[in-house]
Amino acid sequence: MKVAILSGSVYGTAEEVARHTERLLKNAGFDAWHNPRASLADVQAFAPEAFLAVTSTTGMGELPDNLQPLYFAIRDHLPAWNGLPGGVIALGDSSYGDTFCGGGELVRELYAELGIREVVAMLRLDSSESVTPETDAEPWLAEFMLALQA
Repeated sequence: MKVAILSGSVYGTAEEVARHTERLLKNAGFDAWHNPRASLADVQAFAPEAFLAVTSTTGMGELPDNLQPLYFAIRDHLPAWNGLPGGVIALGDSSYGDTFCGGGELVRELYAELGIREVVAMLRLDSSESVTPETDAEPWLAEFMLALQA
């Protein structure tokens, strides 16, 4: 199965998590693809069969700058991805209250617009509690991979 990993990072942590998940997916036999600067054309050329978004959140609860162009291109064009499976790993800081993991929530809303099925509930990684988000994401990722194989 071809899994496109979309990532947005403010300080680089989400990108590290995305690279780690790409390695784990490939080791599990998935055709995983990650390009932190991907355009919509790049994603469509890969022809994904599933999506995994890994994104941090700005202090205002928005998507990081590097993910916004792709996010808006997808929203503007609404590609025919209805029914495809997807998942979201959101990074944030719970001290920001209502905007905690807001970037991930924006991706979930986009999935809903596109008809992408969230096969595992969004993982929320709290930077005020986690110093190893890559490994903290591994149990969730194992569940995500099982859901893709079902």
